[in-house]
Amino acid sequence: MNVARFLTTTLVLATVLAAFGQERPSSTPTPLSQLLAEASANNSQISAATHSWQAAKDVPRQVTTLPDPTLTYQNLGVGSPKPFAGYTTSNFAYIGIGASQELPYPGKLRLRGEVAKRDADVKETQLYVARTTVADAVKADYIQLAYMQKTLGILLENQRVMDQLIQDATAHYQVGQGLQEDVLQAQVERTKIVREITLHHQQVGQIEANLKGLLHRDQDSPDIVTEDLVESPLLPTSTELLQTVRGHNPQVQVDASSISKQDAALASARREGKPDFDLAYMYQKTDPKYSDYYMFTLNVRLPRRRRVRAEVAETAEMLAQSKSTLDADLQQQLAEVKQQYVTASSDSELLKEYREGLIPQSDAAYRSTLNAYAANRDQFTHVLLYFVNVLNLKLDEAQVLAEHETALAHLETLTGATLR
Repeated sequence: MNVARFLTTTLVLATVLAAFGQERPSSTPTPLSQLLAEASANNSQISAATHSWQAAKDVPRQVTTLPDPTLTYQNLGVGSPKPFAGYTTSNFAYIGIGASQELPYPGKLRLRGEVAKRDADVKETQLYVARTTVADAVKADYIQLAYMQKTLGILLENQRVMDQLIQDATAHYQVGQGLQEDVLQAQVERTKIVREITLHHQQVGQIEANLKGLLHRDQDSPDIVTEDLVESPLLPTSTELLQTVRGHNPQVQVDASSISKQDAALASARREGKPDFDLAYMYQKTDPKYSDYYMFTLNVRLPRRRRVRAEVAETAEMLAQSKSTLDADLQQQLAEVKQQYVTASSDSELLKEYREGLIPQSDAAYRSTLNAYAANRDQFTHVLLYFVNVLNLKLDEAQVLAEHETALAHLETLTGATLR
């Protein structure tokens, strides 16, 4: 096959594939803050946690209310099972009307209400965890999507440059100043770029699907376009961020609320060992020629100590468990903050190296080699080598930037600080 025809056919095919992969509707960039507000309002996980909290807030009124009173009606017959039998002939027959009320030992209802109230507090902190978890996921997807869109731009620009290099290599070959292998190698490198563009679109589709799920958007809705990804400075020190974990970390707050709930539950369990009472009163009406009856009853329920001791012991162990869980989670969150801080700090230094050293130097070397090749003073393989090197450095710089911003987003979740 004629080399020029082969190269032309391959170039056209690659261009068509790239154009097919590049199709996407143009749209105005959406700020991250707008997506966070949308997720907070529409996310199903947040909605479920909200309803759970709202339901828990209604429990204290239930457990602090006295047990339901009981109304009683009696009909005592004498000599026959028929209603009112012996009512006029015996002073034992009567019609009775009464009521009874169970009265827990003073303080029991209040302590049960305190347990329920603190359980509602736990649900509220769990709602906060749900909000921060969803927000963290939205931030991570947004940053990753911005990274993909940034690198896609880099790949498209380098594809256009590679097209020009292929044309230059073909022209050199046609006039006998270049090799066929140079043109073929350039075409191979261009195909790699086209393949990367295709993979980028696949990954963007996956991120879009997950992000739309978090936002509760229809999967067929228009694609999300992010704002440009820029580096956010890391201003707070590691010590300052670590100090905020105990008061602002979502999981630590849940654990602290659980301890508060178990404290109340232990006090309530101890109070359950006190006796409860049941008061009852009944009026018994007899025939007018007989005297009426009036009955007052007091019942005392004595809790079995064995059961109460076991309940107290169980609650005490659960309180100890909650304290240990808090300590374990606190240590884990502190370690996570330190790790993310180290990542963000090292990425900042690496980004500076890319922007001020590696990329400018590599780009200068590439341009120098390209000029030398244009003047027939250097080989085309060197041009390709420096071209690929610059491309890889730009892609690496974009990845480090995405990792830096992702680390800051995680630090915001872990510490409650605003870093981006």
